[in-house]
Amino acid sequence: MSERKNNLAEMHAAQKLLGWYDRHRRVLPWRALPGETPDPYRVWLSEIMLQQTTVVTVKPYYEKFLQLFPTIHDLAAAPDDAVMTAWAGLGYYSRARNLLKCARTLVTAHDGVFPQSESALLTLPGIGPYTAAAIAAIAFNQQAAPVDGNIERVLARLLALTTPLPKLKAEVKTYATQFVEADAPNNRPGDIAQAMMDLGATICTPKRPNCLLCPWQEDCAAKLQGIEETLPRRAPKKPKPERRGTVWWLENKKGEVLMYRRPEKGLLGGMMMLPSAGWDADNDSTLTHALPDIETQSLPGAVVHVFTHFRLTLKVERLTAPPRFKPPAAHIWVHPKDFPDTALPSVMRKVVTHVLG
Repeated sequence: MSERKNNLAEMHAAQKLLGWYDRHRRVLPWRALPGETPDPYRVWLSEIMLQQTTVVTVKPYYEKFLQLFPTIHDLAAAPDDAVMTAWAGLGYYSRARNLLKCARTLVTAHDGVFPQSESALLTLPGIGPYTAAAIAAIAFNQQAAPVDGNIERVLARLLALTTPLPKLKAEVKTYATQFVEADAPNNRPGDIAQAMMDLGATICTPKRPNCLLCPWQEDCAAKLQGIEETLPRRAPKKPKPERRGTVWWLENKKGEVLMYRRPEKGLLGGMMMLPSAGWDADNDSTLTHALPDIETQSLPGAVVHVFTHFRLTLKVERLTAPPRFKPPAAHIWVHPKDFPDTALPSVMRKVVTHVLG
């Protein structure tokens, strides 16, 4: 096994992979077509959106973003709320905040031009090691080796790497770098990265990989050992902790609903929320102190939303504001007709559906 790993550069695997990619590459809205020069802005935007999110989910958001903010200068000049509203539903909202910070940094400090090296890209807000390597390789054809979930799986199987995740990540990064270096004479690091992503997304899938169509079927150590579907191995998952809370739908006589903005940092940072309490102590709404004299109507059922690290169940209570009700500080009235243009996270959109149907 070690001999196979050590002879990675002699396997001609890169040539097989690139030949397959030239015939079967996916057409994606952010990907340059053969012969086109990649647009760093589009590459960056897609890589940020694709973090923890599937291609199918990202496509409509990406296309909407490009319509609203076609250039880095347009994005940098956009109001925060416009960006957060366009992002609403994609989750992991810190990505949207960092997207804005990065765009503004690029415009003010780099004249709107992306740096080309991994090291320089890493200095920008919201760009970590994977994203820096992906932009450097795909947008600028630098000798960089990004490693996402697809590439982890593909190389874990090709080399029969049995180290469980997350420790496997460092091992795969080493071999991915060797892979790019082995193909240096062809100078196609961006295509190698995208080819492995495509291979993992379409053929070397987590379950029931279609090995008969794989360009590496003769070289794949996991296939030869009959363990391809067991790789990559993962440490046992811990059950998600449960949280419960209450969310209030408080209407005034105009039909407007009371909302407030979450703090910029932390979970759902900068997003608009219906007042709630009991599930995130640092961000409980101050509305709780104004409720004792208001009659509440508990709606049947509950709203369930799964975050990365916990599962949330919200009880929904509907209230009507008395004539002299004064909202707590930082709370505002928003009419439901304006919800589509309001930066509501997915959990709050579920609440809206629960109340309005």
